[in-house]
Amino acid sequence: MSSIDRADPVILGHVLAEHRELFGQMQAVRAAYAAEGPPTRDSVAEIVTTLRSLREHLRSHFAQEEQGGFMEESIARMPRLAAQATAILSQHPVLLAQLDSLIDSTLSGGTTEAAWVAHKERFAGFAAQMQAHERSENAVLQDGYNEDLGLVD
Repeated sequence: MSSIDRADPVILGHVLAEHRELFGQMQAVRAAYAAEGPPTRDSVAEIVTTLRSLREHLRSHFAQEEQGGFMEESIARMPRLAAQATAILSQHPVLLAQLDSLIDSTLSGGTTEAAWVAHKERFAGFAAQMQAHERSENAVLQDGYNEDLGLVD
């Protein structure tokens, strides 16, 4: 295989670093939800802060993907990936809107135990969608670069 056909280690390293950062952000939200005891104004404020941080990270991450980068390069290498990449990119505004809705409902939902459980469940649903989204991105990357990164398994 020529060097032109090989994946660029800088691009792959950047993608892997972005996904590690995203995983860390998601874990921070999970940890904030896992705090002991009933919800308080402080614990709600902590959740909102971590959700906003996650939202900003996703906004930046999605903007980078939409402006080119590995998705575009994957399509250039394997044009058959265009429909899959387009579908993945179309999920970005939906995911951000879901996160915005979760932030808004957390701010207005109060500190009752029932509200807290509902917010945890909504975040768990969002996290599952994000993980599926990231798996799809990883699949395009692996297909486009013909590189097994061990990310989809």
